[in-house]
Amino acid sequence: MDVLEKALKRAFINKDESSETLNPKFIVNNPEKNDYLLTTLQNDFRQCRTFFISVAFITQSGLNAIKAQLADLDKAGISGKILTSTYLGFNNPDVFNSLLQIPNVEVRISEKLGFHSKGYLFDMGEYQSFIIGSSNLTMAALKQNYEWNVKLTSYDNGEMISTIQEHLLSEWQEAKPLTIEWIDTFKKSYQPIVTSRMLKETPEMIVESDALYITPNKMQRLALDSLVALRETKAKKGLVVSATGTGKTYLAALDVLAFKPKRMLFIVHREQILTKAMESFKKIIGGPENDYGILSGSTKNLEAKYLFATNIMVAKDDYQELLGKEAFDYILIDEVHKAGSETYRKIIDFFEPEFLLGMTATPERTDGFNIFELFDYNVAYEIRLQEALEEDLLCPFHYFGVTDYEKEGLLINETTDLKYLATQERVNFLINKIKYYGCSGNDAKGLVFCSRKEEAKELSRLFNERGIPSSYLSGDHSSDFRESEVERLENGDIHYIFTIDIFNEGIDIPKVNQIIMLRNTESSIIFIQQLGRGLRKDESKEFVTVIDFIGNYKNNYMIPMALSGDHSRNKNNLRRDTIDATYISGLSAINFEEIAKDRIFTSIDQVKMDSMAELKKSFITLKNRLNRIPYLLDFEKFGSVDPLVIIGKEKIYYQFLAKLGETEGTISEAEMLALKFVSIEFLSGLRPHELLVLNFFFETKEVSITLEEVKQLFLNLDVPYTEDIFESMLKVLDLSFYETVTRRGYQASQLFEVTDTKIEATEQLQQFWQNPYFNKLMIDVIQTGLEKTKQYEVTEPLGLYKKYRRKDVLRLLNMDFKQNEQGIGGYTFSNNHFAIFVTLDKGKDFNASLIAYEDEFLNESTFRWFTKSPRTIDSPEVQVLKNPENWKIHLFIKRKYNKKDNETDFYYMGEMSPIQKTIEQKQKPTNDGKYKNIVEMDFSLVTPVESNMYEFLTKVIEE
Repeated sequence: MDVLEKALKRAFINKDESSETLNPKFIVNNPEKNDYLLTTLQNDFRQCRTFFISVAFITQSGLNAIKAQLADLDKAGISGKILTSTYLGFNNPDVFNSLLQIPNVEVRISEKLGFHSKGYLFDMGEYQSFIIGSSNLTMAALKQNYEWNVKLTSYDNGEMISTIQEHLLSEWQEAKPLTIEWIDTFKKSYQPIVTSRMLKETPEMIVESDALYITPNKMQRLALDSLVALRETKAKKGLVVSATGTGKTYLAALDVLAFKPKRMLFIVHREQILTKAMESFKKIIGGPENDYGILSGSTKNLEAKYLFATNIMVAKDDYQELLGKEAFDYILIDEVHKAGSETYRKIIDFFEPEFLLGMTATPERTDGFNIFELFDYNVAYEIRLQEALEEDLLCPFHYFGVTDYEKEGLLINETTDLKYLATQERVNFLINKIKYYGCSGNDAKGLVFCSRKEEAKELSRLFNERGIPSSYLSGDHSSDFRESEVERLENGDIHYIFTIDIFNEGIDIPKVNQIIMLRNTESSIIFIQQLGRGLRKDESKEFVTVIDFIGNYKNNYMIPMALSGDHSRNKNNLRRDTIDATYISGLSAINFEEIAKDRIFTSIDQVKMDSMAELKKSFITLKNRLNRIPYLLDFEKFGSVDPLVIIGKEKIYYQFLAKLGETEGTISEAEMLALKFVSIEFLSGLRPHELLVLNFFFETKEVSITLEEVKQLFLNLDVPYTEDIFESMLKVLDLSFYETVTRRGYQASQLFEVTDTKIEATEQLQQFWQNPYFNKLMIDVIQTGLEKTKQYEVTEPLGLYKKYRRKDVLRLLNMDFKQNEQGIGGYTFSNNHFAIFVTLDKGKDFNASLIAYEDEFLNESTFRWFTKSPRTIDSPEVQVLKNPENWKIHLFIKRKYNKKDNETDFYYMGEMSPIQKTIEQKQKPTNDGKYKNIVEMDFSLVTPVESNMYEFLTKVIEE
């Protein structure tokens, strides 16, 4: 039966029908599962040969969501059409101007009364794909709104697609071409019609209808409660970590209002911030005007009840003497990450307030200073970028990772000479890209971060020459001059300020609607600081455009790390974060052009993610925060390095601590082996059962527990199990599950013996309990493993796209483990489970196999596979696959991008069934010139591979 016939039969006649591809799809935005119409659209754009969009409503943010894909299509010489309208006055002139910037899209305007279509058609070459439903080309419709859409496929001569195409062609011919002249005419008569049917995309602003009463947002309410609770413990200091733009100043004012101090001191490092902060406090607290005052180089209101001062002034001996140690019962330091300087330390050491509050977006410092120690490790509240986006506290952003200028094969990198950074050709290239990706309202107010002063200065000059008013700022400029240039930017007198690092922090420019990055990503902290310059909500913008020009930089791997907040240092996690950016919340979006994506992959390939130097940095950062030695559970809970990365390198955490000189006790060789067993086998938390039994013994120090009591323990904890799982757990705990070599390796420190009625602690384990430090290390591993179990569904032994080692699969499915993992090789079968393990793209130099296997995905639903050699149709495994009734066949894929990758985990792709007609015995050449029998077959996956995962697994990276 033809593949499309199968797909239609599955969709409309029998859902149990096997179908390999082209399945109809019902699409509903599901933010909880990171499943969006946007993802489907973006992937169809990547695969199409041409496209036709017919939608009534388009917003700039909706258009931005597909611009990177359209840019890649343009490079490939592929173009398409967009048909839209002026219905209800929804589409404003800005979006029509943005449409004109896209070179490979022809746009026409329908004048049909009540034009309200929503359809996306893609010519895929062998077939046509179309999505029809309720979604316009707006970011809300593509990612957030509750919309219904159906995706169907058709061959060219299908009646439905023919009817749609004929109708669109007719509508297209009647519509007017979009031109500059048309837009100019449209602007003169444009009047938006606001109705309940319009789609509102403007981010919510803080409502201040009553200047003396501002309702705190969700973040502020939680932070205020936490500060009250902290002070109830008699704490004298507290730290609030809050992403830029989330309302820290209002939060501080609300806390001061609750505290009711006799006098308050607000300290910040820049005089220009003081006035804005004071105005915010007035709105919250109210009271007489003379209650508020400023202490700065130009103003000295020392008697004010609420005093706003620069750190420079408050640190001076004269003013400290005038004010006195106990002048203020509440002191607040804004941008407190700067408090490592001598002036701040002098202030903190001098004054004796009842409470000291510090606020910052970036407490982790690159200079080694420990902010957490300064505030007695009292973190009252913390909200980072991802959480702030989820809570709709920030302006949505559209990040574009784009390719930087390249000439004759030469790429921009860290050492590129200035003369190449500021050529006329590169300036043309930059301007074209900036215009293409645009900004909210098409009236740019942008910050451009450069790699060095000379580049910023020269690019500013060249932009001015091109009629784009710009300025250049560096640390050499005075504060007054910087302020005047910022004011010019906000007023629209200039469009861009080129700078290096002076705007990383401590500057508030709400009207910034474009961030341009022309430099290497030095750290994820700096990246987020620079991104944050545009995230404050403002009525002048609906979103912020972030254009990151990605050159050939060694640190490109930090880009997905910063955007996702994933500091696990797992390479494949970062690769997935680059391809699949659905982790970003709300109406924000992340897109990479293909070449930029490849440059990030190259950087990930080359960097050593688990070097001791990098792991030590993460250790020190966490130690500074906790004021103690961090353990594996701390790394897990604080989203730092994945504990599995540390264990993968050192086998047990004790050895890692020993290398750093940070051990807090000693353990014996036998205890090390016991820790190795639990760390290697259970830390991943794939299922909780073994860990819960371990936890019981280490908490109670009981020498035995009956099997019935274990079952009751699971029931009490609401942990489901089957007899298969229970049997498997017992085999693992007494080591009988493991193949001979592995079992012998662990036996010297065996922890348990299992009888028909109970689990008993061995004499060795009872001896181990006498060492408190061993107990602490072991409980840490157990608790970390239990924390990790939250990532898995307990009711299912395997989770789709989760990662497993071969022996994990055997354990979870209660299969036989009769040979070591290397011996298992490509597949094993027992207990009615057939597990197939495939490494894709083994690298050019792969020679570990006698035969070159060509296992591959044919499409998202079909996988081609080869047995080991020599095998024939009559071989036992082939007979199982020819008669698969009562067998479950599982596919596990590992992607090896280069020979330096040391990934041991496979992604679970779900169950699949062999396509019987494809099972065929063949002969394949060996690398010694001979031929051996082998059996080839195709499988149909029960669940087609999600498009982003498919791209991740099949993506070809040029070396």
